[in-house]
Amino acid sequence: MSELLTTAQMRAIEAAAIESGRVTGLELMERAGAGVVEAIMEEWPALAKSSYRAVVLCGPGNNGGDGFVIARLLMEREWEVQVFLYGAPETLPPDAKTNYDLWCRLGDVLPLSEKDFRKDGRNTADIYIDAIFGTGLSRAPDGELAQFLRHLGGAGGDDYAARMVSVDAPSGLCLDSGRVLVPPPPEAIANLLDARPHGAPVYSDRFAALTVTFQSAKAGHFLAEGPAVCGKVVVKDIGLSDWQKRNLAAKGETRHPAKGLRIPKLFMRDGPKGDADPQLRHLTYDMAMLSKYRGAGSHKFTYGHALVLCGAAGKTGAARLAARGALRIGAGVVSLGVPAAAMPEVTAQVTSIMTARIDSAEDLHEALKDSRITTLCLGPGMGIARAASLLPVALRAKRKTVLDADALTALSQDPALMALLHDDCILTPHAGEFARLFPQISARLKALAISGPAYSKVDATREAAAAAGCSVLYKGLDTVIADKTGRAILSPAYYSRAAPWLATAGSGDVLAGFITGLLARGMPVLVASEMGAYLHVECARSFGPGLIAEDLPEELPKVMRALGVA
Repeated sequence: MSELLTTAQMRAIEAAAIESGRVTGLELMERAGAGVVEAIMEEWPALAKSSYRAVVLCGPGNNGGDGFVIARLLMEREWEVQVFLYGAPETLPPDAKTNYDLWCRLGDVLPLSEKDFRKDGRNTADIYIDAIFGTGLSRAPDGELAQFLRHLGGAGGDDYAARMVSVDAPSGLCLDSGRVLVPPPPEAIANLLDARPHGAPVYSDRFAALTVTFQSAKAGHFLAEGPAVCGKVVVKDIGLSDWQKRNLAAKGETRHPAKGLRIPKLFMRDGPKGDADPQLRHLTYDMAMLSKYRGAGSHKFTYGHALVLCGAAGKTGAARLAARGALRIGAGVVSLGVPAAAMPEVTAQVTSIMTARIDSAEDLHEALKDSRITTLCLGPGMGIARAASLLPVALRAKRKTVLDADALTALSQDPALMALLHDDCILTPHAGEFARLFPQISARLKALAISGPAYSKVDATREAAAAAGCSVLYKGLDTVIADKTGRAILSPAYYSRAAPWLATAGSGDVLAGFITGLLARGMPVLVASEMGAYLHVECARSFGPGLIAEDLPEELPKVMRALGVA
């Protein structure tokens, strides 16, 4: 489990380190520049064997200061280095100005413009360094700079992306939201966005081949357009671990030292082992939790009884997928609540999953008199009318409840149903369902990002959870899970965890089942949701090409063994 920092949190950590007197801003800038050079040599080992040519594009802030350090360190390796600066040298922050002066002893600095950049064959460099804007971008690049960035992104027909290294972020990317900022008035960019697939970046299909960031990844590297423009993301330690640990130990939030802002924390599952820090136990899981299988004296009901409500005949497949997922992930008992007309279809397809006839709300009320039923799952293949009729009984029962698919649509159509949501509910919408449930929040998320920090999917999910009074898992390649208190976890399927095979019918039903099974076993809602989302991606990555939804539950035992589940 890793903490993803916001730009304000990163500034708070840097400020605390500098104020301690144990490190200076110049030392941090030197370490950052050295980290970028190290990352370049690691990514392209051939570049470490000889001298090459680099173009370094520096901006008006400390990101530009990093660029001057990089230029100097590459020249020390006997590289030919050309440096450009956007802005006036005299307006640079003190540390960046110091490194500007150090570079000027070695070489020239040209004004950054497309005209100067393109002349004299400067598109023949081996590496381009984008150190124009990094963290904390508050407004979109505009005018000539915006035109220049679009040229770098491929609008000019030159292929810079394959050789572009961005410092902290590709310039123009908001690292709090993963959204590319666009200058007002946005009409021209809006037209460009409308012509692109959802989530496609403004500047190009990939702006950088490599993005090097410091101390910790930022949320924007994994959200929205971030992965598309960042290429590969590498994190380099610049010696702030002690101050970051203190930030982690602070309960739930960071305070920005200058502005006094309360900044909620965001975590990301990035490995198989839970974090040992007791402060994180409420947000993470330990594989030991999954290892609590069939201990001495236990029986099937020790691990919960999950009831998955099924749809009409011919529509039962989704619920059967969910039920299979719940059983495979460890629920002790899983039952399908089936209409009488669909019973022959379902009983012909299941063996270890039990069935119960549930035609009406009265039938569900009667079934829930069995207190051993600990968890409910409503939505997959149910049909909207059936979901609407059963939801009042299900929600008033106050059991742990997963709401997906048709149950979400039914909720969106009836405010009275929304009012019945409680702490033990988890909503699992994709983008379309989220827009129906929370239209105003969705509209704000879809609006063009003009200033930073831009409104993000994390912000939207937190706001939705607070409005609903329960947890929300907002699906996507950048899945975000939040509860009504603002606790949030990002579960991305990008970079090394890309799992494109999940784009298949029924995979979301299996995810609902995984979460249902973990809830049945007694896990808290946020933990079960995060674990379910993580294992869902791991199953897809393990199986690989050719995956269909039925494969996900069957791949789960292999994945859990690989993760050390006993």
